Amino acid sequence: MKRRTGGVWEDLRQCDDVTEDYFKEKLRMLSRVFREIAEALSPFLQWRVTFYREPLQPDLIVAYALYRWASGETYESGTCSFDIGRKSGLVVVRDVTAALLSAYADKISWPTGLLKAVVLRAFADKGFPNCHGCIDCTHIFIDKPANCPGEDYYDRKRRFSVQAQVVVDLNLRVLDVFVGYQGSCHDVRIVHLSTLWARTEAGELFVWSPVMLPFGVRTNRYLLGDNGYPPSEWVVFPYGGLSQHPSEMRFDNKQKTARGEVERAFGRLKGM
Repeated sequence: MKRRTGGVWEDLRQCDDVTEDYFKEKLRMLSRVFREIAEALSPFLQWRVTFYREPLQPDLIVAYALYRWASGETYESGTCSFDIGRKSGLVVVRDVTAALLSAYADKISWPTGLLKAVVLRAFADKGFPNCHGCIDCTHIFIDKPANCPGEDYYDRKRRFSVQAQVVVDLNLRVLDVFVGYQGSCHDVRIVHLSTLWARTEAGELFVWSPVMLPFGVRTNRYLLGDNGYPPSEWVVFPYGGLSQHPSEMRFDNKQKTARGEVERAFGRLKGM
């Protein structure tokens, strides 16, 4: 029988045989990972004691933010599960976001040294030498921001969203992320507005001698993308089309298989 407690937070604080399953269900992570994150963020989440009430504890603050992102529940229903107010819930998500950016500033970064060699070797084994990662965009569904034109955030799936452009390697490690533009923006516009494009145009990335890929494709160091991206020297996308030469079809199949890692990353991000 399921125990009766005071909501999600009280259930997360229990220690029994089903605790790990509950953490995976509610936060999509192990309890050990949650404790590591909470410990790393605690110095950034020390709320002041006031005359009226005790401050929320850092582990509760982190748990609520992770639960909010993992479940996608509204602030009204999510805050009830943690016995906090809606206003506190809004502040908690903002504060945890800032704390994550401060505590893990080095986690989302372009690979260097040994890690870079491992990434390049993994893609070379897939038939794509000198490849740095896979790039794609996805929609993060949101409530329409107040006092903003709804049509700007209305995407092709008839939902309000913002765009996230993500680069990952074959181990689903996020190498670069650019998020925030409205859901109505096209992938081409997102990539031109992104910091990745600015760094590439400034000559900070993908400036090496050309290499020859299978089936006669010549390029510098690059990313694997889909046909939604504009022609460039640093994005390799499929030939496409209905009547393909057998060599083009083989190349597209290999490229699609390797690029499937970014779709797996989006699946984990959205809990699918």
